[in-house]
Formats: sequence, C-alpha cells, structure tokens
Amino acid sequence: MEGDGIRVRRGFVVGEGELRWRFSRASGPGGQGVNTTDSRVELSFDVAGSPSVPAAMRERATSRLAHRLVDGVVTVVAQEHRSQLRNREAARERLAALLAEATAAAPPARRPTRPTAGSRRRRLDAKTRRGATKRLRGRPDE
Repeated sequence: MEGDGIRVRRGFVVGEGELRWRFSRASGPGGQGVNTTDSRVELSFDVAGSPSVPAAMRERATSRLAHRLVDGVVTVVAQEHRSQLRNREAARERLAALLAEATAAAPPARRPTRPTAGSRRRRLDAKTRRGATKRLRGRPDE
C-alpha cells in the first residue's frame, strides 16, 4: 500500500483519486469517545468504470464480484479498530486482497484421468469380498 494508491498486483495499481472514502460513527469498543469520533470507514471503488483496471481483469472482477457490486462499485467497510487511521489501513488492505482475488487468473482446467487397472481390480475384489460376507448372513442351504 502506497500513499499514491493501492497496489493490487503487478501492472494494476488503483490510484488514490479513484477511491471514495466515507466516515461515520462505529459501534463497538471506544468508551465515550465512540459517540463523537468518526472511526468507521467505508472505502468505495468503481470497478466497472475505472481506467486503471485492465480490460481482461475488469471483466473477470465484475463477474466474480457481481454479488458485491452496486452499479459497478464495490464497497469495503472497516470498523474493528478504535482509530480512523487503523480502520483506513484495514480497508485499503481488504480492498487490495479482494481485488487481487477477483482478478486472479483462473486455474487450469482439470484433465480427467481414467482409473488404473490395479485400482479397478482392487475395487472389484473388495466388492466380491463384501458380497461373500453378505451371502454368509443368509439362511444356510440344506
């Protein structure tokens, strides 16, 4: 995290001017000061309309974050710390992690493999043994 923006990954830095901050009163610890200090932080970033997001990453991020986007904007909230500064840092880290995960390349497709001859033989032997055990539970033939 730099002062001039959030580094998500190599070649993808979100500029400070693209971030929108909102501050409000947080719930939780803080004593009487919690009623007067705006320590809760909401950090918003327009994923769909940002010029700093490469086109391929934008498409990937908008599809993976679809449930979190409101009009193309993703919002991260931090209110676990008593100070606004620490909540700002937490929100920046959270947004960077969220965007890094959303823009990561998809894992390679799994190539299906066939069972080996040995595993098929072991499976059939086990089935045969199990069937024999069950056959012995029946009434004896006379």
